[in-house]
Amino acid sequence: MSLAFAWGGPPLRGLLKSAPEDFIVEETLFFSADGLGEHDLLRIEKRGANTEWVARGLARFAKVPQVAVGFAGLKDRHAVTRQHFTVQLPGRQIDWSALALPGVTLLSVARHSRKLKRGALSSNGFELVLREIQGDQDRAQALLQQLKNEGAPNYFGDQRFGHQGGNLDLARQLFAGEHLERADRSFALSAARSAIFNAVLDRRVREETWNRIIDGDLCNLAGRRAWFGPVEVDATLQQRCRTGEIHPTGPMWGVPAAPTTGACLQLEQQCADERADLAAGLAAQQIEAERRPLRAIPQALEWDWQLASPTDADSRALRLRFALPAGAYATALIRELIDVSGAFPAGADAG
Repeated sequence: MSLAFAWGGPPLRGLLKSAPEDFIVEETLFFSADGLGEHDLLRIEKRGANTEWVARGLARFAKVPQVAVGFAGLKDRHAVTRQHFTVQLPGRQIDWSALALPGVTLLSVARHSRKLKRGALSSNGFELVLREIQGDQDRAQALLQQLKNEGAPNYFGDQRFGHQGGNLDLARQLFAGEHLERADRSFALSAARSAIFNAVLDRRVREETWNRIIDGDLCNLAGRRAWFGPVEVDATLQQRCRTGEIHPTGPMWGVPAAPTTGACLQLEQQCADERADLAAGLAAQQIEAERRPLRAIPQALEWDWQLASPTDADSRALRLRFALPAGAYATALIRELIDVSGAFPAGADAG
């Protein structure tokens, strides 16, 4: 699916992830280790390794089943990422300094009372370098300021859907009655929900309502998972939306049906009807419905233009630093700025 751009399309072309060090991710939890309990909370830096591979390696080293290992979010293999894991070790202590996993460095260990669950993040910080930049730098400069102030559509990235959309194929197999292993089932369900969400967001970007409230919307309180509504549009709500205090939301399809009304209900139902096999399959699986903000506003976005080569005055790079709420994709923000011609290696940049 070709997703609509919010700000007229990217003014630049270039390369992203030409090396893992060009895509650095730092995970921030919404809690600190409490020093109690039977879990070790590990902070790890990994390079060239995916999250689940690291989790399996931790389980082997600790001689525990993989279910005893927790993590808050998947992080890209083609990057340098700093993230957290818990390992349940009742009545045991481990010398983690002996851990030897390729590309993995242990940064800290603390005791904690609970297993780390998916989504237990406040934000992810990013430091990216875009190389071999070509295009309209003046327009890019203005767009960067616009992204800083107003954000970008909170699309799920291509990574969510697997190579050539393979996770959606898994979803259709699952909904047709085929048995899938636990991990494949999780990928399938996530992809099906993400496809419907992206369709709704794409429609609202095209209708220029992705960053404002429409009648019947369910609204997210910025920085929280809470939402309220359905709402009737008034000047106060629209002002709160303009300032980033609240965001319109889209459906993570499931049951019971979201209590949207009016124009919002009609739009979301139309998008789901166009993907009836996915919507019906999710309902049959009794997946709990959720909501997701339609936009992501980067926190503390900074940038600087650099000469990529001291001998080539026309060769430029762009370094970006920013943070995004948990679950938002850096690639969804970057696509508004730069066309990388599908050069994102498979992985996940949101947790």
